[in-house]
Amino acid sequence: MSWEDRVGRRLRLKDLHTLQTIAELGSMAKASAELGLSQPAISKAIADMEHVLGAPLLDRSARGVELTEAGRLLVERGRVVFDELRQGVRDIQQFADPTRGEVRIGTTEPISAFVAEVIIRLHRLHAGVTYHVAVSDTTTLMRQLRERDLDVVITRWTEEVVAEDVAVEKLFTAPLAVLADQSHPLIGRKRLALADLVGEAWTLSPQTSFLGRIVADLFERVGLTYPATVVSTLSIHMRLNLLASGAFLTMLPARMVGDPANAGWLRALDVEMPESAGSIAAITIRNRRAVGASSLFQQACRDVAALGRGGHGLG
Repeated sequence: MSWEDRVGRRLRLKDLHTLQTIAELGSMAKASAELGLSQPAISKAIADMEHVLGAPLLDRSARGVELTEAGRLLVERGRVVFDELRQGVRDIQQFADPTRGEVRIGTTEPISAFVAEVIIRLHRLHAGVTYHVAVSDTTTLMRQLRERDLDVVITRWTEEVVAEDVAVEKLFTAPLAVLADQSHPLIGRKRLALADLVGEAWTLSPQTSFLGRIVADLFERVGLTYPATVVSTLSIHMRLNLLASGAFLTMLPARMVGDPANAGWLRALDVEMPESAGSIAAITIRNRRAVGASSLFQQACRDVAALGRGGHGLG
């Protein structure tokens, strides 16, 4: 029997959960109260794991306890183990009735209208399904997906991004456009170039963000640097509020012009831009089979994307 097999047989899920709880609370005493175990029992569980693994898992001090590097590695892997167990329980529950259960979705503000359309469609068919929707930037959503806090992320994806731990299913293309309020002085001007806009008042995503890097690449491809940004923010709501003043420009998916909330005032400038289609995709953990409500949601995404392909809402 190999060393890994012997260790695997001697490590207990209960002890891994104890280590995770200590890491989250930063205190043996707090973990004792949380788990309903005595501190000696907790100390023995940790000591037994350290003995089996041959490495310290916790650094102890008067201020509390912290994970060692070995402890961090074990907690990270343990999180995946417990998530798979929870997912297995959910799968079993939803296998009997796939029209019930919760789907945990992550998306960005520009794509939230599409996700809302998917949920509305699915709710009409299966009213028993519930949804938890996290709206944030792509970088944060991908972290939450990898931490198993989300089942699926609907966001912009590019071919340049290589991520072997996730599966990417393209739903539709969504080109970027320079957007402004209908009262902006440049609305109505024909055949503008990005170079014509560099000196304007911009509100953009931080250059280090996922969308910010895409926008920076568009400017670089025509020999321009990222424009001086008056307001840098991840909040699409903030940017739209700034655009409503008539003084600012931003770069967001062209499809936002057709959203009902924006149709009365938001416009896209006539700007010659490099190809910026990219894809809106459904991203999941690789090799995790979607079942039950999650499978229904992902199929509804495909259906809504297919209905809207080429129309003002999606293409």
